[in-house]
Amino acid sequence: MKQLNWILAAGLLASVAQAKDSAEDPFMWLEDVDGKKSMDWVLDQNKDTADQYKAMPIYQELYDEAMSALNGKSRIPSISQRGDWVYNYWKDDKNPRGIYRRAKLKDYKNNKPKWQVVLDMDQYNKDHEGQWVFKGMDCLSPKYRRCLTYISPGGGDSVEMKEFDMKKKAFIKGGFSLPNSKMRVSWRDKDHLFVGTDFGEGSMTDSGYPRIVKLWQRGDDLAQAKTLMEVDPKAVWVMAYRSGEGDEAKDFIIEGTSFWTSRYHKLVDGKPVALQLPESAVINGTFKDKMIVSLKEDWQFDGQFLSEGTVLMFKPEILTGEKSLIETGDWDVFLEPKANQNIESISTTNDTVIVTMLEDVVGKVMVYSKKDDQSWHGQTVDFPANGAISLNAVDGESGSFFAQYESFTTPPTLYHVDGKSLKTKAVMSQNASFDGTPYKVEQFFARSADGTFVPYFAIMNKETEFNGKNPTHIFSYGGFRNSLTPSYSGSYEALEGAYGKMWLDRGGVYVSANIRGGGAYGPKWHKAALLENRTKSYEDFEAVAEDLIKRKITSPEHLGIEGRSNGGLLVGATMTRRPDLYGAVVCGVPLLDMKRYNKLLAGASWMGEYGNPDIPEQWAFIKKYSPYQNLKKDTDYPATFFYTSTRDDRVHPGHARKMAAKMKSYGYPIWYYENTEGGHGGSSTNEQLAERLALAFTHLWTHLK
Repeated sequence: MKQLNWILAAGLLASVAQAKDSAEDPFMWLEDVDGKKSMDWVLDQNKDTADQYKAMPIYQELYDEAMSALNGKSRIPSISQRGDWVYNYWKDDKNPRGIYRRAKLKDYKNNKPKWQVVLDMDQYNKDHEGQWVFKGMDCLSPKYRRCLTYISPGGGDSVEMKEFDMKKKAFIKGGFSLPNSKMRVSWRDKDHLFVGTDFGEGSMTDSGYPRIVKLWQRGDDLAQAKTLMEVDPKAVWVMAYRSGEGDEAKDFIIEGTSFWTSRYHKLVDGKPVALQLPESAVINGTFKDKMIVSLKEDWQFDGQFLSEGTVLMFKPEILTGEKSLIETGDWDVFLEPKANQNIESISTTNDTVIVTMLEDVVGKVMVYSKKDDQSWHGQTVDFPANGAISLNAVDGESGSFFAQYESFTTPPTLYHVDGKSLKTKAVMSQNASFDGTPYKVEQFFARSADGTFVPYFAIMNKETEFNGKNPTHIFSYGGFRNSLTPSYSGSYEALEGAYGKMWLDRGGVYVSANIRGGGAYGPKWHKAALLENRTKSYEDFEAVAEDLIKRKITSPEHLGIEGRSNGGLLVGATMTRRPDLYGAVVCGVPLLDMKRYNKLLAGASWMGEYGNPDIPEQWAFIKKYSPYQNLKKDTDYPATFFYTSTRDDRVHPGHARKMAAKMKSYGYPIWYYENTEGGHGGSSTNEQLAERLALAFTHLWTHLK
């Protein structure tokens, strides 16, 4: 009876709290994602925006330019390598929903791939009710015949899982399958899966991810799966995975205690044993019998001081207590990055470790191996300068790998790097979506409010006059360790060079700002803008805007800003802080109501980044920048375009909806576009992406003339 009374009281308190929130927030009804009233509002806003912008001649021109770039036949496929095959997910005008396909590695290396269709998502959508989006395949090594296929209804993070036979190119009847959920699943072996999914009431965290991980045997009902670990509902998620094969295989469990902290466990005799690592440390993978661990804060271990950013290698046994005495060779320092470097990725082969890094936001690739004296020796791979470099696929046996280079004005080129000689060979290049020769790229440094120098790239015509009249577009992000690197898209969007025609060729200046909160200079650059220091990101961004104005590259009436997701919060915060700096804003799939963000979808998982608004001391610093709460009447705000997706199950579409509705209620003109599918990416097809790009650039050109 006492428990029942407690439950009833808790329910009453929750109802009272919700009623209080509704009274304080007259637009809370827009959080009802699929409700008739809210969807009628969405469709009305979409129509108003379309009626105005799509009637302009520039819209169709921009749309055609976007589609031409997005459907370009010479685009470089983003590949994964499994044995003798490379795999790729491809969308074009004939395959708007995309095909998952494969080609022989030897043919691909010679730029003569003969693609085989593995899964046709357009056909799948014809055969199944709904709007299904391919989300990837996880295939069991070393044969890669059995694969776990993930497909999403509408493009969100929530997916269905089905087992697939790669040889037959068909789903396996009676194979492993799971219904729609946000899940964490991986192979242990051909007859067992590590499974975290929605097992029923109480099985998901407050953030909406699995809080229970189980071992599921083929042929058993899911209810019979053995529980390996349960975590607190306030944790973010839990998952298990296998590292290595055969007798060398080791099983691990990761408990995400916050977005930035985790507890790692090794399964010993079927039971999790914690690894004695700082919770901020990240395991990047394994090399031979050791784990590769990146430190995100200073640490004392084995009598030594180890600084944040350092990469170490450990035998896991010395971290679990299985081995009580630490001996020479049980661990070592692998890499200590310099102050201007940030490690982007670490990949391993049988004999080498491949590291991609940034030096002052420019890409670099190093391959490390051990000398006879057992010290690490690194060689720089020769790539063109002043661009971004990303690994596409790595062959563990030969040490060879594919890597893609691109810059703001140079289209992507795929290189094959020989594992022995490290010589690079250009395999294929994307055709230019625009002529890059008239343009120059300059890196400037703006001085932020606290004296920190913040780098940004400006791409402009070589003949640009610094007269304060140039339409200028700043794109930035400033959070979650994400680094904005020189890219042919101009951003991290899949623009495929479309911004060249849509912006540069029309006389615009494009700016990419590497503000704090991102990962441009490693953990310190990110941590400098966490929690109570969040406004450092906004001060950095405003410093870049002011620097552009001071240099007379542009002026406020010609300056437009754009960000999406956390970047949407960035532009929302800075437009309410400094509306005098900008002429137009593009705010995409944003967080904006920071009072309620932790109660909406995956929001609770980001409290390690922003803080908990339910704690008064933390709300005190969050409320200083929360855009929804800081919007004021009778203020000259820049022209604002919002976009989001109904099916975004990561950042709730209610953020954009409510901010737009509140601005309208104050009499401000707004432009709004909500795609009814697409997930957090905002689009499921190239047509949908082209529509959104054309609307956003129409908005910028209309208001920044």
